[in-house]
Amino acid sequence: MCSCGASYLLVGLRSSASATLPVTRLRDSQSPFEYCLCYNGTLQLGRSVMAGEIRFADNYHDLSNSSGVDAGFQFEFSCERCNDRWRTHFKPYRSGQATGWLQKGANLFGGLLGSASTVLGGMAEAGWHSARDEAFKEAIADAKEHFNRCGNCYQYVCEPCFDTANGLCFNCAPNVQVKITQARAQGEVRAAAERADVEGQSRGTRHDVKQDMQLVCPQCRAETHGAKFCPECGHKMAQLVACTACSTMLQPGTKFCGECGHRQA
Repeated sequence: MCSCGASYLLVGLRSSASATLPVTRLRDSQSPFEYCLCYNGTLQLGRSVMAGEIRFADNYHDLSNSSGVDAGFQFEFSCERCNDRWRTHFKPYRSGQATGWLQKGANLFGGLLGSASTVLGGMAEAGWHSARDEAFKEAIADAKEHFNRCGNCYQYVCEPCFDTANGLCFNCAPNVQVKITQARAQGEVRAAAERADVEGQSRGTRHDVKQDMQLVCPQCRAETHGAKFCPECGHKMAQLVACTACSTMLQPGTKFCGECGHRQA
């Protein structure tokens, strides 16, 4: 894998050889799917630039199926900014499909059909990798028409997410009008929040913050939210009341204030 995020696969190579080869940077800014390697870097054997190699990124999913009556090739590519997806047309893998049909017949009749499906299955498996590589190359060629590679973050993005004039995605080169609208909306929210805060402080002065409250009913343990009676069982809460003369907090039902002697209404 290149340091810019690109991956390389040599068609037909099945070895995991660890030798490295020096490579240079080959880049075509007009095509997001051309070779691009870091200068003075190295890549594992099988990922260097040579004929028959496939370059790809991590913005795809392989939906191919190697066996069964639905055997075939299909790939799905996605924009790395908005995650919109583009899927190639399904390309049938005839050898795998034939094996699938023979296997179905063998399940019913057995005998020679079972042997034939085994032989054909082996042939289909042997040819799968090369057929898949060819289908993958065609899919990448088709994907060129749908995705662009950002010159700054090296992400692959769809046409609506790409600034063609600057060669950058809209994450790296945001649209000015979009940012103006976004900033205006954010400013509006901040201003409204400040006004709401002032209004909340004004409303807060109307609440009695000195009076103690029973927030849980001692009878049924239900939450009372400061009510005088329990909303579940109707039990009367023991809330203190202020003396009408000196504001001393008194128990409910007190006839005279213990501090000033004033008769309570």
